[in-house]
Amino acid sequence: MKRIGKKGRFVLLLVLQILVVLTMVAEIFNRNFYNVFLCLLTLVLFNIPRFVDLKLNIKLPTMLEVVILLFIFAAEILGEIQSFYTIFPYWDTVLHTINGFIMAAIGFALIDILNQDPRFHINMSPFFVAFVAFCFSMTVGVVWEFFEFGMDQIFGMDMQKDFIVNAIHSATLNPNGLNGTVSLNGITSTIVNYNGGQYVIEGGYLDVGIIDTMKDLMVNCIGAVVFSIIGILYIKHRGKGKIAKSFIPLMKTTEEIEETQKMIEEFKSKKRRNKNEKVKLNVGVNNDGDNGIGSDSTGE
Repeated sequence: MKRIGKKGRFVLLLVLQILVVLTMVAEIFNRNFYNVFLCLLTLVLFNIPRFVDLKLNIKLPTMLEVVILLFIFAAEILGEIQSFYTIFPYWDTVLHTINGFIMAAIGFALIDILNQDPRFHINMSPFFVAFVAFCFSMTVGVVWEFFEFGMDQIFGMDMQKDFIVNAIHSATLNPNGLNGTVSLNGITSTIVNYNGGQYVIEGGYLDVGIIDTMKDLMVNCIGAVVFSIIGILYIKHRGKGKIAKSFIPLMKTTEEIEETQKMIEEFKSKKRRNKNEKVKLNVGVNNDGDNGIGSDSTGE
């Protein structure tokens, strides 16, 4: 099963990489260089699981790695380039829910590894570990919303997607300048005057980002809560939960670290041998060419 999992993960990564490259080639022909950048970014992000495994000596469960790869592809290629965020209304919501779940799993792993380390004389309860995991997930979600807001304000993007609403409840509209709320219900259209032009928004009033931000944080919270509950059960029954084990990264054992280092050294050694053989081959070809020229000259 372990071999099948690794083989399936490799095939999935290869297929996703091919799809990203094909998309990048199409965007180059379309001269859409922003999307080309997103494709390059996606290829870089695909290497995160490998970096975590080889450099940080953290063992990622196959299921978690597969979800991460699919999440990156769904967010960058399908969501941004193929416009799934606007074609499918719940695409962004699903991804933020999954993000809350994954980040809670990572936060849970970080604190649980610390909790089990004999060098630290602490013993945290399952509820506290789950609470820290929840807070970690929510912090990542908030920082991402900061990023979206910054991109919208600085570069004029629309990462915080707008919503058409049919009602406004605002104290700003109070003519007396007091804190009483003025409600405008049943809005059917909005006229926007800008730079000498006019734009009519049909269907209501355009909310610029706040609903999207709060919705994303709420579904992130749902994902974080779900995994936090799973994490509590995982600690209480120490390692018996199949769902938790499929998503919680673990520190490698000493034997696994040594095996990884051995694999890296073998790869580097093989790469050096191939490079040396290539150099010798090129030198041999050049020498044959020089001898041939010398013979011709002597013959003349």
